[in-house]
Amino acid sequence: MKKRIGQVDGEGLESLLGEHVTLWCECYIYAGKLIGVNTHDVLLEDAKIVYETGPLTEPGFKDAQALPGPWYVRTAKIESYGRMK
Repeated sequence: MKKRIGQVDGEGLESLLGEHVTLWCECYIYAGKLIGVNTHDVLLEDAKIVYETGPLTEPGFKDAQALPGPWYVRTAKIESYGRMK
């Protein structure tokens, strides 16, 4: 990411490696531990697809279904992301 102070490495998705994240994508919401990041994909461990969040201020999702094994998500489909639930 470029900022007025110059280029900063290890920011964005890379800074969240090893953390539990939620990815808000074009069509779906995914959650899990971020264990890999490259140009085209991110890799989630203990991944879930979220069908209903429930109140965002409460712990856990109202309806999140576990996905089998590690799960890849295309970075081009991610609209926003961060540490959540």
